[in-house]
Amino acid sequence: MYQAWKDLLFLHWEVPPADIQRSLPPGLAVDTFGGAAWIGLVPFLMCDVRPRFCPTVPGLSSFLELNVRTYVRDSAGNSGVWFYSLDCNQPIAVAIARGLFHLPYFRARMRAQAGPASEMIYYDCRRDGAASSSHYEYRAMGPTSRAVAGSLEEFLVERYRLFSFRNGTLYSGEVWHEPYTFAGAEVPQWCTKPLRQAGFGHITMPPDHAIFSTGVDVSIFPLRRAGGTL
Repeated sequence: MYQAWKDLLFLHWEVPPADIQRSLPPGLAVDTFGGAAWIGLVPFLMCDVRPRFCPTVPGLSSFLELNVRTYVRDSAGNSGVWFYSLDCNQPIAVAIARGLFHLPYFRARMRAQAGPASEMIYYDCRRDGAASSSHYEYRAMGPTSRAVAGSLEEFLVERYRLFSFRNGTLYSGEVWHEPYTFAGAEVPQWCTKPLRQAGFGHITMPPDHAIFSTGVDVSIFPLRRAGGTL
């Protein structure tokens, strides 16, 4: 599949590795940087989502997503992303992602609006059945750059594999995109409710790390499991 990820806010909190490890399925181990584990919250816009060789579909190929994630390694040492939740305002995309990629997608009412001169982004997410919404305000701050090899930014955002787990089987899927270009982020409004929904209710402090990226174009490759391709 092909898709574009646009206007991404990466919020991250440092957490004890043991808190992450006990939340993971068999076959995955927490990945750490400097001895610490990290949990991330990422609101963004998905655009031009389509299967290979197919055109985009109006009303289906662009939607909002907010995910809660951490960083892991499998038994072969492959690093990647483990998702606790992915909120999305496109019901068909939720059904496809749950069925084909075994990912914990949830239907949500969401909206995003850019402020004057597209500076501040206002982003709201309310998962179906939730009593209240999560609200974020953010924009780029300072010069842009790419992650330096061995840096925390490289550890957090340059991830090219995702993992999922269903019925006792661990799956992985590769993605490809150019390295992120990012800047610091000014975030006057943020919310940890998605972290609480993922089982991390003790996280209430401001994020330890925040960056913004205008986005990347992405190729998604087939999901795989031990013994073949799904």
